[in-house]
Amino acid sequence: MTALTGAVVPRKYLPVLVTAGLFLAMFIAGGTRYEGFFSAQVVLNVFIDNAFLLVVAVGMTFVILTGGIDLSVGSMVALATMVAAVLLNAGWPPVAVIVVVLLIGAGLGLGMGCMIHFFEIQPFIATLAGMFLARGLCYTIGTDSIPITDPTFTAAAQTQVPLGGELWISPSVLIAVAVVGIAAYVLHQTRFGRTVYATGGNEQSARLMGLPVARTKLGVYTISGFCSALGGLLLAFYMLSGYGLHAVGLELDAIAAVVIGGTLLTGGSGFLIGTVLGVLILGLIQTVISFQGTLSSWWTKIFVGLLLGAFILLQRVISGRKK
Repeated sequence: MTALTGAVVPRKYLPVLVTAGLFLAMFIAGGTRYEGFFSAQVVLNVFIDNAFLLVVAVGMTFVILTGGIDLSVGSMVALATMVAAVLLNAGWPPVAVIVVVLLIGAGLGLGMGCMIHFFEIQPFIATLAGMFLARGLCYTIGTDSIPITDPTFTAAAQTQVPLGGELWISPSVLIAVAVVGIAAYVLHQTRFGRTVYATGGNEQSARLMGLPVARTKLGVYTISGFCSALGGLLLAFYMLSGYGLHAVGLELDAIAAVVIGGTLLTGGSGFLIGTVLGVLILGLIQTVISFQGTLSSWWTKIFVGLLLGAFILLQRVISGRKK
């Protein structure tokens, strides 16, 4: 049976196919049970509400593919919203604010990458330090929510991009889709992307092959920091505020989306399309609960926990068969 499955569908694609099947099953079940659920706009609304999470999860995918982890992304998102809000209210032009926020995110990500590579600190510890640092900087800037009234950010929050008929998306979705497209190209069409997979598969073998493992590890954490800052800007568009308590626990949602999308926690195997599907599944769970109307929002965490456990077991089964 295993040989037959491997012959029909390569084993590395199995988690992604399971994720896609789960998404379709949830969508069909929701459309059957709830009136108005079975529509394209429901899926588009999931993208609209989770565009910032998708961007953050893209950065997390790079890190996990190398066998690492980044616990700082939620705090980085909050810091990005705070810095953007403060600078905009101080009269800075939006373009300059966006550049500064992205540089801060990439710089902090690079710093954590240096700690992990040059000082051989475990990614969990290094990024945990980054998480506390970024969240602490948020509270140093301010403890209250800071409203954003800049016309550019307000326009980005209120603009609807028509897709024909009554369908529409927000500009944030276009940015998120562009990030996914660029990231997919980098992972599958460049030497850097191939080195990411090789490093996650076996770092020692990648070194012996002469691959630039050091640059790659620094690069993935820089990418994760950049994506976290960009996700923070998208959240600022969405919320029109900066707040130190924004995105609490977002790092766990990003990790869950990547794992549910089929990327192995041990690294070396996974696809960005799986991460996209993982984000959609998390958003669809929230949508189902809102359509139900009688369930607490905490049921989202329960369902995500069950799915995460199931996909970790699936990964274990697949990796066990490889051995």
